[in-house]
Amino acid sequence: MCGFIGEFSFQESDLLSTSAFSDILALSKHRGPDATEIKRGQNFQLGFNRLSILDLSPNGNQPKQSPSGRYHVVFNGEIYNYKSLAETYQLKNLQSSSDTEVIIHLLDVIGIKKTITLLNGMFAIAIVDTEKNTFNLTRDFSGIKPLFYGVTDKGVAVASQFDQVYKHPWLKSNLQLRPSIMKEYFGFGYMQAPNTVYQSIFQVNPGEWIVIKKDKTIKKQQLISFDNVAGNQKIEDNQTATSYNELLGNVVKRQLISDVPIATFLSGGVDSPLISAHAKSNKNDVEAITLKVDDETLNESEIATSYAEALDLKQDIFEIKASEILESIDAYFEKCSEPFGDYSSLPTFLLTQHAAKNYKVMLSGDGGDELFMGYPRFRQFMAHYYLYKLPFGLRKPLVRLLNKTKISKVSAPFYYQTIGDWQMAKHLHIFPNILDEMFPGVDYSTEIKALYNFKEVTNKQTLLHSLKHNEFYAHLQRVLIKVDRSSMANSLEVRVPFLDKESIDFSWKTASSLPKHKILKKTLKDCLGQYVPKTLINKTKMGFMVPLDDWLKNQLKEDVLYHVFEIPFYGAEFLDENRIKGAVKDYYEKGLFSAWGIWHIYAWQKWAVKHVYK
Repeated sequence: MCGFIGEFSFQESDLLSTSAFSDILALSKHRGPDATEIKRGQNFQLGFNRLSILDLSPNGNQPKQSPSGRYHVVFNGEIYNYKSLAETYQLKNLQSSSDTEVIIHLLDVIGIKKTITLLNGMFAIAIVDTEKNTFNLTRDFSGIKPLFYGVTDKGVAVASQFDQVYKHPWLKSNLQLRPSIMKEYFGFGYMQAPNTVYQSIFQVNPGEWIVIKKDKTIKKQQLISFDNVAGNQKIEDNQTATSYNELLGNVVKRQLISDVPIATFLSGGVDSPLISAHAKSNKNDVEAITLKVDDETLNESEIATSYAEALDLKQDIFEIKASEILESIDAYFEKCSEPFGDYSSLPTFLLTQHAAKNYKVMLSGDGGDELFMGYPRFRQFMAHYYLYKLPFGLRKPLVRLLNKTKISKVSAPFYYQTIGDWQMAKHLHIFPNILDEMFPGVDYSTEIKALYNFKEVTNKQTLLHSLKHNEFYAHLQRVLIKVDRSSMANSLEVRVPFLDKESIDFSWKTASSLPKHKILKKTLKDCLGQYVPKTLINKTKMGFMVPLDDWLKNQLKEDVLYHVFEIPFYGAEFLDENRIKGAVKDYYEKGLFSAWGIWHIYAWQKWAVKHVYK
């Protein structure tokens, strides 16, 4: 787990000096504090900050060159099947026991494309092919690890961090904002791949392979996708949990491989206790770390402790006060080098900071909700699916009648023409109509519109499949950004067993029984029931929440007002500044507008002050 940057120049003379390149590389030192190295070629330059996890010796350092000398590689992440790949392809003369060593040997043996498709793990990789004179970029199939790249007339700059690209000398003098992606950030609170808020700067899509040639042509290919199995799904039944538990046990066993200390996160939900249960089965002395907050309405440490006792887990309860979270806000924004509006990243930032005191690697339970239908909104969609089978003109008066007679209390089918529109509204934290007023005449990107297009929905199962696709490639991406940026700011690797390739494949091939049983995450609850008393399951989960509304109206009020009204509003020429400031006034003076929406506005300005205006 590390941070890297790379340059691929269309003209050899345009490469940055080693000193300037080192300055850009240093921005991600917190992602890899253990070793720093740079490799310079005729028309490329690769730099690497290493967080040592496998093979702690200098033999595991990067950049690495394949044995033939053809490929030069920087790689961020972990490959969990690297040992089996080395055995399958009988790789010889390995100079390191790291997974990167296996990658560079595979490139010589089977080439770039096949190597990528065989990898099971979380990864962002940049590969220079000196024979074809191409720059190759790829990213894991879930989007766990970040990969940004900027395209200019001089060449392509690539990095693990957004700021390493927009601060690169090739790009920083000509940054141009994209209004459509700004609008999406203000609504969703993050930048959805493949876009960023700047023109000419992009993200590699999950599962994508990009080939950049010296003649400036760029070819993109989606190598791995999990959503093309809707017609061959098997409905989850009583045997599903047994099968999945066996699979998950093997997944966790693979992900426990580490040359440094490793532990798990443990909350009061279902997902992290299940991962911790399998970790305990494979590593008897594994420790679980639990967050405890001083707000009883948000604290779930007692439930987590009950799980730890049932699983006979050693538990580290990290107790934190709200005042400590507030005090960390500026430090957090210093490390958050991209516009990001998920306020739950604040406690995540402090929790990973605590974990990093004793560990370099943690296992998390992220991804379970998206893969196994864990959000209550799924029930709402199921309950009102029949209304969306009616033409919009007929549906509106019917919904009004149903609400008036108290047969139904949901008004969304009245306001949103499609279930995709409704799902988008669920993910937005500023109402769509207000967002339109803030960005008059600005449409969403084609990628976002495609992501929320549910036109192929014909029954409840295809609806659930469309929702799973959307949650995986939309909402989950925000969750993964939160965990990666918060943890790597503290030099901590977080592994995500649910997002193992085999686990994802199992999920996509299993159709939810939600329409029949009305049980969210039935498979995972049945799995956990094989380890703990069922009376512990189905407790209310709070998540990593903070009393945001109270903070914004009290402790943070002065800072919010300062950044919104006193600091020049970044990108003001592309939005209705008065409407945005009016929303903030309405929040403080009339109690209108959502706290989360205010945080998105505040976080945008904090990012600009900390990283753009400097």
